[in-house]
Amino acid sequence: MPPSTFWSELSTPLQTMVLACSGAGMRGAWFAGQRHFDGPAPDWQRDDQHPLLQEAATQLRDWYAGRRRAFHLPLAPDGTPFQQAVWAELARIGHGSTRSYGEVAAALGRPAASRAVGAATGRNPLSIIIPCHRLVGRDGALTGYAGGLDRKRTLLAFESGPPGVALEAA
Repeated sequence: MPPSTFWSELSTPLQTMVLACSGAGMRGAWFAGQRHFDGPAPDWQRDDQHPLLQEAATQLRDWYAGRRRAFHLPLAPDGTPFQQAVWAELARIGHGSTRSYGEVAAALGRPAASRAVGAATGRNPLSIIIPCHRLVGRDGALTGYAGGLDRKRTLLAFESGPPGVALEAA
């Protein structure tokens, strides 16, 4: 039986990312060493020529170069129904915008679920593609990010800058 998950690596200005997909779509895009990701599972197959992984890499390169603001990829992250709902709401936050945990909770019809939104956000397996870096505290403060607060700060500054400017390596 062939493996159900394929993976490759992408060099980015913010560190190497591991990209993973299945026949259903993108399963993950993680920064190496990111919290809640221990690396490719032993049963995953490396495939640097997989068409979906190549397309994801192209779209991510375009995003880092300032030529893209949104992603158009089939997504298939593993998660609970609540996590899936949170991630879908995060995907609605536009480039250069932010939302608070409470705003996302309210949009889901669960205004008291800010902490649960934070927990689901921390498990987002599709960094950048599902823009969890755009989630901030109630007062606009930068709060947790599985990829690290320095990276979150860099991503938000990049998105608030002029269009068409590339993100430079730190």
